[in-house]
Amino acid sequence: MSPRPNALPAEERRANTVETVLELAAESNPGEITTAAIAARMQLTQGALFRHFPSKDAIWSAVLDWVAERLLARLERAAAGAATPLAALEAMFLAHVDFVAENPGVPRILFGELQRREDSPAKRLVRQLMARYGERLGQLLAAGRAAGEMAPELDVQAAATLFIGTIQGLVMQATLAGDMAGIRQQAPRAFAIYRRGIAA
Repeated sequence: MSPRPNALPAEERRANTVETVLELAAESNPGEITTAAIAARMQLTQGALFRHFPSKDAIWSAVLDWVAERLLARLERAAAGAATPLAALEAMFLAHVDFVAENPGVPRILFGELQRREDSPAKRLVRQLMARYGERLGQLLAAGRAAGEMAPELDVQAAATLFIGTIQGLVMQATLAGDMAGIRQQAPRAFAIYRRGIAA
């Protein structure tokens, strides 16, 4: 017999909360998601929810921790299977796009956090994620340039920014079209253009 919703272990309850927030974010404006809506979707009281998270900011921080851990791990796995820095960049690009297609609530939450005026814990986590991502891209771009696979005059910082910006542009277009899954068809064509810009 499976445990009742209000009798789940604490770690499982926190994981379910993250999943619920991502589901709600895929369906509606993340800025309008309330703790009452999260609790209702989980068939809990708000009091039960707050036994695992002291505040709404703590819930958002848990969601962004989940995003950072899963996205960066997926990118590293993709890069590890590639033979060259340029192949690793392409694998990471496509892995990131797959992650977004599978988790359409994620970019909505990230964009929403970055628009907030206050420097929330969640916003700081987004900045940390982007810094770690940019650093990893910089390493690959520098390695590709040193190996002669990429143009010797390549601006590594600008190329890393463009890599992330290209994905963000695809995500924005898919969001506007209401077809996040369609991003997978656009991604290889977009990367081909990026590749021509950085290759030796």
